[in-house]
Amino acid sequence: MVTVQNSSELDDRAVQLDRSHVFHSWSAQASLAPIVVAGGQGTRVWDHSGRSWLDFSSQLVNVNIGHQHPKVVAAIQEQAATLATIGPATANLTRGEAARRIAARAPEGLDKVFFTNGGADANENAIRMARLHTGRDKVVSTYRSYHGNTGAAIVSTGDWRRLPNEYARGHVHVFGPYLYRSEFWATTPEEECERALHHLRRIIECEGPDTVAAILLETVPGTAGVLVPPPGYLAGVRELADQHGIVLILDEVMAGFGRTGEWFALDAHDVVPDLIVFAKGVNSGYVPVGGVIISDAIAATFDERVFPGGLTYSGHPLAAASIVASIDAMEEEGIVHNAKRIGAEVLGPGLAELADKHPVVGEVRGLGVFWAVELVADAATRAPVPAATMGRAKSELVARGLIPFTADNRIHVVPPCVVTADEAAEALATYDEVLTLLDEEL
Repeated sequence: MVTVQNSSELDDRAVQLDRSHVFHSWSAQASLAPIVVAGGQGTRVWDHSGRSWLDFSSQLVNVNIGHQHPKVVAAIQEQAATLATIGPATANLTRGEAARRIAARAPEGLDKVFFTNGGADANENAIRMARLHTGRDKVVSTYRSYHGNTGAAIVSTGDWRRLPNEYARGHVHVFGPYLYRSEFWATTPEEECERALHHLRRIIECEGPDTVAAILLETVPGTAGVLVPPPGYLAGVRELADQHGIVLILDEVMAGFGRTGEWFALDAHDVVPDLIVFAKGVNSGYVPVGGVIISDAIAATFDERVFPGGLTYSGHPLAAASIVASIDAMEEEGIVHNAKRIGAEVLGPGLAELADKHPVVGEVRGLGVFWAVELVADAATRAPVPAATMGRAKSELVARGLIPFTADNRIHVVPPCVVTADEAAEALATYDEVLTLLDEEL
């Protein structure tokens, strides 16, 4: 037994245990130097010694309701005291209330919810449903995407993480719209939309429409760069899917439940998918959970036919209780509206000012509390800054009391949906300081 005597020793002990026994995801293990997080409240976290940081990563862009929201914590505690676990084959009131609240936020005609343990297995089961419903095999997704780290989900993913993990069958990738780095020589959002839809249509035609079970898209691709689709794109995908009897799956794992300033990101587009995948934001990750919201037509496929999928912890009561409390609190406290307001009135204008001021900023894009600052070494060529520059940006932000979310050559500005205008202004000032350093470096 190690006797720990003070706060500094607790931090040292946490690091020592982490480096000795914890194997981290997506990382080369030897060079890791994680910060210690002992507690949090709202948009801030702190270590045992009292050092605090503004959390503008929302961890993995999931702590939408903020850290340690009292109503959610209380709901989990109350459920644990009542019934800590129960199998998915039972009927449970808390699970039913969670499913009802989720379905109530979805478009009309999506009334059933299949619960999973997280976003990856939610995508797995959405793909399974689409294949069984259509009797087809292929799944079309974009290169700039992330759908999770399990068999079909990681192969649906488009980025580098797919390459060492390509064990699933029947996956086809296309380019989605991304005007700043257009694959289609587009110069306007309208051109990008039209040409991206043409590209998708031609790929489906060449693959054989009657072999394609599903089109799987993040409504707003997140880790790939907060790529808000141009007006008309998702509606065009819906029309294309309808023409060929293809299931449209929208992945709202990162974009859903307030992140874009809407309950679902799809609410801002003229589109109703057949399946909606969710996780992360539905309960801010307080208890692991995810799921698929299922259209009535696909749900009916399994009225008399066994659905060959399930999980021991599907609809776990602690997760269900956290969902009920989260959705109720977000509604009662206007948290989704706050995310929209902060994006429109503070983050959007503030980040635009930084883009005008700093040559290293190539583009700023986003909405709600879902933004990306793309950093370039040369504004004319749009060449991305090197990895070393991103490493410095991250370390300088942390040293100034802000936890960033970085990916490739981007800083993603993704605070909890409860962030205040003052906290957003504080973060903008910190970004300004660090971008000034990067300007000088480049």
